[in-house]
Parts: sequence; C-alpha cells; structure tokens
Amino acid sequence: MKHAFPLALVLSLSACGGGSTTTDTTTGMDSTATVAPAATGTPVDLAAHDLPLLLMAPDKQLLGGAEPQVVWKDEIGRLEVRAGEHFGLTIVEEPGDIARKKADLDRDLLRKNTIIKETPELLVYRSEFPDDPSLVYIHFLQVLKVGDRSFVVEDIPELRFNEQDVERMAASLSAKQPA
Repeated sequence: MKHAFPLALVLSLSACGGGSTTTDTTTGMDSTATVAPAATGTPVDLAAHDLPLLLMAPDKQLLGGAEPQVVWKDEIGRLEVRAGEHFGLTIVEEPGDIARKKADLDRDLLRKNTIIKETPELLVYRSEFPDDPSLVYIHFLQVLKVGDRSFVVEDIPELRFNEQDVERMAASLSAKQPA
C-alpha cells in the first residue's frame, strides 16, 4: 500500500499534457513549432506569430530537401526559422543597433571579427578564432522596420554558414504589405 500512492501520483501527473507547447531539449525552454509550406517561391506569412513579415521559402534543393521549421521560443520572445544545415535565423522585435554590434565585435577578445558587408540595415561579418584557422563563422545582423515596429534578424549563432547562406537568409524576409 505504501508504494501504491506514489505510483498513482506519478501516473496521474504523467498523464497531464499540454497542447502544442513543447520543451526544446537544447535550451529547456517552451516553444511552439509549425512547419512552413513547402512550395519554393511561396512566401510564408509570419502573422500567426504576430510578425508583419513574409519569409520567402528557401529552395529545397539548396537545403537538401529540408522544410522550413518555424519555432516560437516563449521564454525569450524569439522566433526561429530552420531548414536543413544551410538556413537558420532568429527574429526578435527590438530596436536594432548596428553600431553597437560593431562595437561589440571590436571588443571581442576571443575572436577576430572582420566586416564583410555593411549597409544601414545589414551587417555581415566573419568571426575567426586566431588559434584555430578551421573555426570560421559567417554571421549577419539585419534590422527590418515595418511601420513603427522594428525587428532584428540574425543567424542562429550555434550553426555554421558560408557567405551565400547568409546572403540567402538576409534576403529571405520582407515586410508584409497591409491588405
């Protein structure tokens, strides 16, 4: 009888489930995932995540046939879009500051950072570890303004991209025109 109560408690609590919210095993944070439409050239409307943005679905041949996965990270208020190994970006609603990002890159004591491309809305840079020339990462930061809202788009920092991947990701988002 002593063991029956804890067993019943464990079974009843494990039966409790929550709808479409899952826990991301890499970060331990709640997230909601959706799969974007597969048609190449078909824009994905991100309005379901309260973002007035359109994502142009990447060419599946370039991504090894991978479908774009759109995941909302509840805890940190960030939208992640991943498709294979060559497409991964995050979108956060906040005022973007490219000058501050450049200053952060200049102060980085661990990596050597080189600016590849800079416009008022886009910063593409290369990060290298001086003691290991094989560790080269290409990153970007993009500021998109839609009306009075501002969004910061960046690559997922844990993933490795080349310059073509970064250019493709930076060009994949656009403002949704009001109906």
